[in-house]
Amino acid sequence: MPSTPIPPEWPLAHLLVVDDEAGMRNFLEKTLASRCGEVHSAADAESGDELVRRHRFDLLILDITLPGKSGIAWLRELRERGFGGEVVLITAFADLDTAIEALRAGASDFILKPFRVTQILNAVRRGLERAKLQRENWVLRRALLQRTPPADGLIGRSIAIKGLQSALQRVAAVNSTVLLTGESGTGKELAALALHRNSPRRGGPFVPVNCATMSPEHVEHELFGHAHGAAEGRGPGRDGLFVYAQGGTLFLDEIGDLPLPLQATLLRVLEDRRIRPVGSEQQIPVDVRIVAATNRRLADEVAEGRFRADLYYRLQVVEINLPPLRSHKEDIPDLVEHFIATLAPQLGVAPMEVTAEELGYLAQYDWPGNVRELRNLIERSLILGALNVSALYQGLSRMQAEPRARAAAGPTDLHALEKQHILSVLESVGGDKTRAAQLLGISRRTLERRVAEWSEGATSARSARPA
Repeated sequence: MPSTPIPPEWPLAHLLVVDDEAGMRNFLEKTLASRCGEVHSAADAESGDELVRRHRFDLLILDITLPGKSGIAWLRELRERGFGGEVVLITAFADLDTAIEALRAGASDFILKPFRVTQILNAVRRGLERAKLQRENWVLRRALLQRTPPADGLIGRSIAIKGLQSALQRVAAVNSTVLLTGESGTGKELAALALHRNSPRRGGPFVPVNCATMSPEHVEHELFGHAHGAAEGRGPGRDGLFVYAQGGTLFLDEIGDLPLPLQATLLRVLEDRRIRPVGSEQQIPVDVRIVAATNRRLADEVAEGRFRADLYYRLQVVEINLPPLRSHKEDIPDLVEHFIATLAPQLGVAPMEVTAEELGYLAQYDWPGNVRELRNLIERSLILGALNVSALYQGLSRMQAEPRARAAAGPTDLHALEKQHILSVLESVGGDKTRAAQLLGISRRTLERRVAEWSEGATSARSARPA
């Protein structure tokens, strides 16, 4: 039966009715389609099983007495195969033992025929609310396990940050796709979260996914889900992140790393607002706002053929650039105060004092890892009990112990100290650039660019020496 507009008090859902009475099937289809959007039906367990294998359902209404295989027997098989949807069992003949057997088989509700319309509607609503709660719990568990704490890049009173806050506030109210750009560590995920929390979708889930961390073989399954038997090992079907983000916001971080074939699929989703799980024939409507982010120049990626131009323009409905920390260093004192206040209780340590001189050193540093690098520094320093400025400038502790010598020697060469710090971190991890970048709070690409610049500078200096 085709989809119909959904009343706002009912969630978008996909239902399957399995009953051998044609009148009951027609009644339930008409009653539920106007509220839930999409309802399929079948006359027996075999036909219903075929539909379950091809489609994704949030809830099943299943008669116990069916020709051939009984509803309870089929329900047991579905649960053993991994079907996780809600199931409402209905029957005209039941006793306490049958009800107990149905619940043990995995039913979430049990209704006796004949029933009133309000009874079946209440049972379906309860089931859909449980399904929604399960999705939200999954999103929260995933956030706790996978997400790093936000970079808090929106803290500050500078013109740059106030302009960013104003832009996010204006854009949050509309449903347009947003592209967040900026260097690694500038707080793009926090900006996406701010968009979500200030939007009409604030009551729905915020689902972040990093496209760079997913293997090309699994990214389609992660985003769109897959039907039963479509995954490796032919396991049970599962929902994708688009389904878990229903009614909320899906944050696609590092969108520039999305494989080209998936870029075409994502473009169709943005245009049609429907997804198709891997191995399924079903097109599932999705009500999701997309916020994408990248630290790459997508225009350059398009020119190099690594990113689709049509997807770039579709994402670029609204583009917001997050400034690097070096462009608003006047916010460093506020950021330091904020990080100390939030991290000290989490770590179970006492807050620390930061002197004006130490803030001065922080203000002179270039912060290639941006706000994330500053946050990492404060966290390490809280653990150590004092601001660990020497983590940025190797040898600074010795210089602080000899202020007269430092004054006589003239101003500190901060760029040289930065180079020394980065090279020492590289040495400590045996040259592993990925690990060094993580410790420094910068991207591997930024680290490689810095090292390349120093190599080129050294080469130029050698060639400039007199013979």
